Amino acid sequence: MASPSDRYATLNQRLADIAQSGRLRSLSPLTMTGPTTGIRSGQAVTVFCSNDYLGLSWHPDVVAAWQGRGAGSARLISGDRPAHHALEEALTAHYGRPATLLSSGYHANLALLTTLLQRGDRVASDALNHASIIDGIRLSRADKVILPHSTPGDIPADTTLAVTEGLFSMDGDIPTLSDWQGSHWLMVDEAHAFGVLGPGGQGAAAAQGIEPDFIVGTFGKAIGAYGSFVVGPPSLRPLLISAGRAFIFTTGLPEPAAAAALAGLRCANDGLREKLTENVVRFRSGLSALGLTALGDAHIVPVVLGAETMAVARSLLSAGYYAAGIRPPTVAPGAERIRFTLSAAHTAAQIDGLLDALNDAC
Repeated sequence: MASPSDRYATLNQRLADIAQSGRLRSLSPLTMTGPTTGIRSGQAVTVFCSNDYLGLSWHPDVVAAWQGRGAGSARLISGDRPAHHALEEALTAHYGRPATLLSSGYHANLALLTTLLQRGDRVASDALNHASIIDGIRLSRADKVILPHSTPGDIPADTTLAVTEGLFSMDGDIPTLSDWQGSHWLMVDEAHAFGVLGPGGQGAAAAQGIEPDFIVGTFGKAIGAYGSFVVGPPSLRPLLISAGRAFIFTTGLPEPAAAAALAGLRCANDGLREKLTENVVRFRSGLSALGLTALGDAHIVPVVLGAETMAVARSLLSAGYYAAGIRPPTVAPGAERIRFTLSAAHTAAQIDGLLDALNDAC
């Protein structure tokens, strides 16, 4: 039997390797004091890295809706609640197609991809798709082809499913979704676009007049709550309920989360979306005036700074602006960046203050 000092030697070495590569992560609690402000390590900060795009997590109707209990079981046993069905019915009306709730965006992508695909199928995936999409494809055991980011070119004729994101979380760009269409199915993960882009906040696909076969959306970002959903043809919902492992073998969404998501869905309006757009224009124009180039053109605003990323992030934090630096393996080496995220709740003074701090830091 290995001695206590040797028992975890392989884990200790892996941890040491991560630290040596500069990729060791740590947690620092952030106490939010408003939709865009908080206390981090005893310091008051203005937050520019939250995905609360419409500021709805602090909306009084959403806050009041956090009522109820944990589901206590998978929905197929004793964890199915009226709150689940009310939210699913609202989403079904919103999209005009059946919707099914899951716990998180990660669960949604695992459930959908492993239910849609099987061994022998071929899936075409954008090179920068989220880790949950990558893992769902792996678990499905389908053959995969990785296509160039946002410009897929000729998708193989034997493709069963093509999958991309509506708004990419690290590059902040929106693909031309007609390039991804064909005789195959199309799946779009709208996690960062749902609630913000398109008519009624339906997402990037709706903004382009495209109806994908399958949509994934989340409530933990623009809607200000927690949970996820999938939308698809009528056969998808009973198929997920009967064969979706990430639906069947997990506890149902807690009642308070479902109730808050329904409230957030009702509160997400065009006025908030227009305010967010105004803030995005103000910030991106300010970056341009500073000579800084940002990727994309939406409310996710990545500024690639390479090796200087963490130093700039620390400088901003010392000035009271919290925007986390993004490092490998989340992005490729040399493409380190600060990913700023705008909210409808940000004030003009907060945005201008951040720009001044960036000017000093850079």
